[in-house]
Amino acid sequence: MIFPIGDDQVRGGHYPLFSYAFIALNVGMFFYQISMPYDQLNQLIYDFGSVPVETLNGEKIYTLVTSMFLHGGWMHLIGNMLFLWVFADNIEAVIGNRRFLIFYLLGGLAAHAAHIYFNPASTVPTVGASGAISAVLGAYLVMFPTSSVRVLIFIFTIRVPAILFLGFWIYQQWISGTAALEVATAQSAGVAWWAHIGGFVFGLLAGIYYRSVVRIPSKSREGDYYNEEDAFV
Repeated sequence: MIFPIGDDQVRGGHYPLFSYAFIALNVGMFFYQISMPYDQLNQLIYDFGSVPVETLNGEKIYTLVTSMFLHGGWMHLIGNMLFLWVFADNIEAVIGNRRFLIFYLLGGLAAHAAHIYFNPASTVPTVGASGAISAVLGAYLVMFPTSSVRVLIFIFTIRVPAILFLGFWIYQQWISGTAALEVATAQSAGVAWWAHIGGFVFGLLAGIYYRSVVRIPSKSREGDYYNEEDAFV
């Protein structure tokens, strides 16, 4: 198993309020989910998960947002929150709290759009923060390509450039996504690969925009990213 567990932190910027709030909200919602009887949990997923057919029929549009805060299991949650923890704070520190909130939600919507495009007839609810987090990864790749990502491989840790780690990650999504197109449901192993790809592409475009309008401060090796003397707007 390969997981990112740390990165270089930018020095100066905004406190990552929403990055941490989204982690807390997702974890809180998951504990609420597992406290429910199976029948109620199943109903919750169908009521607040995003179903492509319903969205295309103009039904339950709110699920495009609510589905971002539900997860299908422990590993689904842990994997998503780990990526959010490692990569989101630098983005928010640079672009600011309000911009990050809008960016994150739009990234999730872009991910839904890609998933629905390739699954227009699907009646399977989609849940998880993966699409929005994929947007974070895309923006991170553009804004911090040389940042050093600390990766856990089984019991060992190594450092790799963000461009290498995230480039390999999106390559995996692309291979899995194209393979899933050959499946009748356009899904593979229950994963909405094209939501990941759609979110990532949105993040790349957003990252290009943000690089042109904000200053990216200096970095420190997994130290405090916020330094009052380096704070900026």
